Amino acid sequence: MATPLTTSPPPATTAPARSYALPMVAMTALFFLFGAVTNFNDVLMPYLKDVCQLTDLQSSAVQSAFFGAYFLMSLPAGWVLKRLGYQRGIVAGLLIMAVGALLFVPAANTREFGLFLTALAVLGAGITLLQVAANPYVSVLGPARSAAARVSIVGVANNFGGALSPLVGGLVLFGGSVALKARLAALPLAQRLGEESQLVKAPYLGLAAFLVVLAGLFFFVVKLPEIESLPVEEETRGAEWDEEGHLRIVRRTSALQFPHLALGIVAIFVYVGVEVGLGSFLIRYGEAQGIQQLSAFTQSLVRGLNVATNYAITLFGQSPAPIDTSAGFTKAVGAVLVSSYWFGSLVGRVIGIPLLLKFHNRALLVAVCAAGVTLVGASILSSGETALWLIVLCGLMNSIMWPVIFPLAITGLGRFTKQGSSYLVMAIVGGAIIPPLMGWLATHGGGLRVAFTVPMLCYAYLLYYSLSGYRVR
Repeated sequence: MATPLTTSPPPATTAPARSYALPMVAMTALFFLFGAVTNFNDVLMPYLKDVCQLTDLQSSAVQSAFFGAYFLMSLPAGWVLKRLGYQRGIVAGLLIMAVGALLFVPAANTREFGLFLTALAVLGAGITLLQVAANPYVSVLGPARSAAARVSIVGVANNFGGALSPLVGGLVLFGGSVALKARLAALPLAQRLGEESQLVKAPYLGLAAFLVVLAGLFFFVVKLPEIESLPVEEETRGAEWDEEGHLRIVRRTSALQFPHLALGIVAIFVYVGVEVGLGSFLIRYGEAQGIQQLSAFTQSLVRGLNVATNYAITLFGQSPAPIDTSAGFTKAVGAVLVSSYWFGSLVGRVIGIPLLLKFHNRALLVAVCAAGVTLVGASILSSGETALWLIVLCGLMNSIMWPVIFPLAITGLGRFTKQGSSYLVMAIVGGAIIPPLMGWLATHGGGLRVAFTVPMLCYAYLLYYSLSGYRVR
């Protein structure tokens, strides 16, 4: 039975103020983990393309296996959380992720692409459970007036993890000493691929150990306060009101009966799809440019970031070695550009917070969507490093899309707000659909340049939504 809403404030209580500092730190660590694990796939995809001898279309299944879990597991995750609660649900999600990470060991030993996809699907299932638990939990973990600040903090942590992991992943999977590369190149193809397939074991074994330790901390040390539901004032946020300030009864039976929500679901779908698709194919796009000589700027960037992160690979049992920039574009150089792409999203998120407070949110969304169309279109018509850097700049454009599109899509839903929110989360499956579409076009439709028309059309739809589709009808 639903609890009736009241307009009078609840009676004052003398309960002591609750401290949320430790739970907030724990949530921030989780969001860092989300970004790191998710964006590692951007270097894993070209790595598996080589190790498993795949086409562009086949390699795009990496993102389909991972992001498909968001669609398949969102509703079951809600049921699991209802039974276990937030804290035990988070522990379960971490342990499921650990199982997925461990599955990379037999996958690497056999070089079976199906096993790699199974491991990614299990990883995705665990991270879906964590996302469904953590996103609403952060929103209500403390005073309502500081909810936006909390969401921004964990969002920055998510972007930072996402920017760091491709850089470290590129060093682990595509780095190594010159002597090692020369030895591998001299081996017969099957033997070389067998040895290269072992490189992926160390990072995922390290990830599995870290996840188990983190699960233990959440189970034995970190005590998350139980928060059963949103406060009353949050329940009515976004409801429709008449001119006299009274709550209007909405004569609708489903959130999908709101056209602006339905269009918003598509917007989230294509936004996640274009963000993942551009990052996933950036290395392959660079290889297709045939760049024999890197510019001084790109070489300086690669060397600078290499120095900053090189010794991190010693944690995975490899000796530090500089990235060779004299041979033009390589996968290792591409991994640095992928990291720069995601770092652009981090920078955009940081500078976007004050901009969103100062300027009209929708006007900023119009600007970044129009810039996205322009950048991808210009990249398709360009070549060499120019084409690559135009795509890298799209990371900056992507940064404010989620925090603007999501509120626009749930505006005016009233009692259907939670239902609408769940549909929007399920639309993250765009990350599983758009990259394979790009891969199909790259393989069968004319190459990567043609494939990049897909993200350009995605940005064009987002521009339409920011200009007209968002309107509440």
